[in-house]
Amino acid sequence: MRYLTLLASLMCMALSVSAAKADRRVAFVVGNGSYKNVAQLPNPPIDAKAMAATLRNVGFEVIEGSNLSRDQMTEKLLDFGRKAQGSDIALFYYAGHGIAVSGTNYLLPVDADIKSEMDVKLGAAINIDLTLEQTMGDAKVKLVFLDACRDNPFAAKIKSNSATRSVNVQSGLAEMKSGEGTLIAFATGPGQTALDGQEGNNSPFTRALIDNITKPGVEIQQAMTAVRAQVNEETRKSQLPWGHTNLTGSVYLNQAPTTQVANAAPTASAVVPAAAGSSDGVELEYWRSVKESNKPEELNAYLSAYPNGQFKALALARLAAIKSGPSTATRTLNAGVDPATFTDEATQLTEDQIGLDKAQRRDVQRRLTGLGFDTKQTGVFSDETRAVIKRWQAARGYPSSGYLNKHQHKALLSEVVAAPPVASDNGQKAARRASAPPPSSAPAPAPQRSSPGDAAGAAFVGGVVGGMMGGMFRR
Repeated sequence: MRYLTLLASLMCMALSVSAAKADRRVAFVVGNGSYKNVAQLPNPPIDAKAMAATLRNVGFEVIEGSNLSRDQMTEKLLDFGRKAQGSDIALFYYAGHGIAVSGTNYLLPVDADIKSEMDVKLGAAINIDLTLEQTMGDAKVKLVFLDACRDNPFAAKIKSNSATRSVNVQSGLAEMKSGEGTLIAFATGPGQTALDGQEGNNSPFTRALIDNITKPGVEIQQAMTAVRAQVNEETRKSQLPWGHTNLTGSVYLNQAPTTQVANAAPTASAVVPAAAGSSDGVELEYWRSVKESNKPEELNAYLSAYPNGQFKALALARLAAIKSGPSTATRTLNAGVDPATFTDEATQLTEDQIGLDKAQRRDVQRRLTGLGFDTKQTGVFSDETRAVIKRWQAARGYPSSGYLNKHQHKALLSEVVAAPPVASDNGQKAARRASAPPPSSAPAPAPQRSSPGDAAGAAFVGGVVGGMMGGMFRR
C-alpha cells in the first residue's frame, strides 16, 4: 500500500510538471523616464527592471525596455503581440507618463511632443485600449498594471490649443473596464495622481506589486488586496490603487506546492503554474542577475521571491553594504557624473562611437588597474578586460555590460587614480628602493580584488546541487 501511495504521488507530480511546462506566459515591461519635452521621471526605468526580474523568476518570457521612443515602443509591442498569441497568461506593465484625453488613456514615449488633441489622436501617444486589444486579445488570462497615473504634463498645451476649449483633459488616467479573463490595476483611482516615490527607488505601487503578486500560493486577486493595503499604508492614505477585474477563475503567478497537485489540470482561466522555488536552477539564475546590483529593490525582489533562499545571507550582506553607502572617495568621484551615466546602456556600438585607438584603450586599462580593477595593459579589450570593465561598472552603479559609452568613458577619465605616497626624506626613499621589485617593461598590477560572497555562493550552490544529484543516484 505504501508503494501504491508513492506511485500515485509521483504520477500527480508528473502531471503537475507537464501542466507547468505547457503553461506559456509572456510579459511586456517598459519604464519611461528620460522624457525630452516634459519633466523627467527618475524611477520608472528602475521599476521596470525590478518588475522584469520578478516576472522572469516565475516563468515569464519578458519583452523589456526602458526610455523608449514611439518607434521603439511600437517595435516592442509588435514583438509582444506575436509572442502573446494564445498564451496562458499575458501581462502588460508600464511605468511612466500617461495621459487621459476625452476619456481615453494614452501612454507617452520619451520623444512625445504633444501640443494639441490632434497630436494625440494622430499617434504621438499610444492608445492603451487599442494596444491591449491588439496584443493580448486571445490570451487566456490578461493582467494589466499601469503605474502611469502622474499629472498630465501636456494638459495646459492641449487645452490652450483646442479649437473649442471643451476638450476633456484630466489629471491621472481615466477609468477602464476589463473584458472576460482580464484584470486591470492602476496605481491610484481614476482621475487621481500617484506618487513616483523617492528618487532611486521603486514607486509605492510597483514596490507593492513586487512584494505581493508572486508570493507562493497567493491568488492574484488576494495579492491585489494586499497591494492596495500596502500602498495605502505607505503613502499615509494619500494613494489607493484601483482596479477592475473580470477573471473567471483563480490565477496564481507562483503556485504553492501543497495546492499544486490539487490543481494539476488547470482550466484556461485558472492557470496554475509550478512554484518557482521548486527549481534550484531558476533561483540560481535569478541570483546571478542581481548579485552585483547596487539597487536595493532588485535584491529585495530576490528576497521577496525566495524568503528562505540559498543566497539569502549574501543578499542581506549586499543590502547592508549598499545601505552603509560608498566610501568617501566613491561619493566624491560620482558627485559630478552625468546622470545619464547611471541609466544609459553601453554596447559595442556605443564603444565604437567613442573611437578609442590602441593608446587610449591602454590608458583605460591603466586607469582601471590603478583603481584596483586589475587588467593587462595591452591596448586590446580582451574577454578579461571586458570582465574587469563590468566589475568597475557594477561598483560605480552604472549599467554593467563590459562595454563603454561616452558617459562612462568620461566618468572613468575623471576618476583620480591614486599615486604612491611621496617620501619625506632620503631614508624613506632608500628604504623604498631596497624593498622595490626589479624593474620590468610593464607596471606591476595592483592586488586583485575578489568578492568573497561570489566564491561562497558558488561553493554553496555546488554543494547543494551535488548533494541532490548524489541522493538521486543513491536512490
